[in-house]
Amino acid sequence: MAELERAMMHAYLTYPFTILAYCFMTNHYHLLIRAEKDPLSKIMSIINRRYSDSYSKRYSHIGRIYQKRYFAKEVDGPIGLLMVSSYIHRNPIETMIPMVQELVDYPYSSYPLYADDTASAPPYLDRLLLKELLPHGFQKTNIEYARYCLEYRAKVEEDRHAPDGVVPEM
Repeated sequence: MAELERAMMHAYLTYPFTILAYCFMTNHYHLLIRAEKDPLSKIMSIINRRYSDSYSKRYSHIGRIYQKRYFAKEVDGPIGLLMVSSYIHRNPIETMIPMVQELVDYPYSSYPLYADDTASAPPYLDRLLLKELLPHGFQKTNIEYARYCLEYRAKVEEDRHAPDGVVPEM
């Protein structure tokens, strides 16, 4: 996981971007990312190349480590940002066998950095926007955003071959 964090920092220093949510799983990762001026494809290329080179060197791996190109879909509006970020943060407890009992205990996610907004965060993580998008009934704080993630389980489209216009269930 540290290799992926280093790859993201390297890409950030070369092609600045903002991340609203991330979660590194054992065999994939999720990013809610916004490119600032460079194409997202360039940023993802740097992250994936840097990580794959590091992984190959560390484990003496030969060949590709990714099955296919990254999947990207534009998120539409404030509700979409909340739903996708919640989906990303809930990944460790939504697996067949949950990886942790409490989301705050999963260290390879931005969720703990929202649950404790005094914790040091990487410079590319924006913890200001999502709390401002919270619906009525939630205070505009990161701790309340973390509570939102726990209370609202969103299904988010991941398959690029699914029909367009499918609205994820909330």
